[in-house]
Amino acid sequence: MDRRTYLKGIFAAGVLGTASFSLFKWFDLNKPIDASALWDKKALIAEMAEMIIPRTDTPGAKDANVHTYIINVILNCNPVRQQHKFYYGLEDLEKYAQDQYGKDFLKCDASQKQSILEHSAKNAEYSNRILNKINNKLLGQSFFSKLKSLTVEGYCLSMAGATQGLAYDYIPGKFEACIPLKPNQKSWATK
Repeated sequence: MDRRTYLKGIFAAGVLGTASFSLFKWFDLNKPIDASALWDKKALIAEMAEMIIPRTDTPGAKDANVHTYIINVILNCNPVRQQHKFYYGLEDLEKYAQDQYGKDFLKCDASQKQSILEHSAKNAEYSNRILNKINNKLLGQSFFSKLKSLTVEGYCLSMAGATQGLAYDYIPGKFEACIPLKPNQKSWATK
C-alpha cells in the first residue's frame, strides 16, 4: 500500500468521524424537547428554587410556585438549544448527586444539597468576566445562571413574592426616581 493513499484514508476517516459526530450532536440539540420530561423534574426544580429563595418570615420559592413559572418559561420562551441545555443541566446535577452521595438530590440532606448547588454554581462560570460574556453570547446562559435568574424573576412576579417578599405600595403616589431605603426595609415591588 502506498503511504499517500494510507494517509489520505486516515485523514478521510478522521474527517468523516468528526463530521458524523457533529451532525449527530446538532440533530440531538435541535430536536424538540419532550415537555413531559421537564414536567417530571418539577419536584427537583422546586427544591432547587427553594434553596435559592428559602422560606423565612416571607414566603419561599415553593410557596410562590416559582417552579411552574420556570418550566413554562423554559418550554415556551426559550429556543430549543436553551431548553436542552437546561434539561441536561438538571440531569448533570442529579448525576453529580448520585456520584457524590449515592442518592437522588431530593433525598439528600440540606448540607449535601447546598454543596451540590455550590458545585453547580462554581462550574457554571469562568473566573474571567470577559470569558463569561463571550460564553453567554455564543452558547447562552449556563444552567445554574438561568435557574437563578428565572427563580428571582418568577418570585418577584408572583403574588406572594410581590406583596409579601417585597415592599408593595398599594396606592403609589407621585413618581420619585431615587428613594433611599431605610435599614432592613424590603426592596420595592413597584417602581
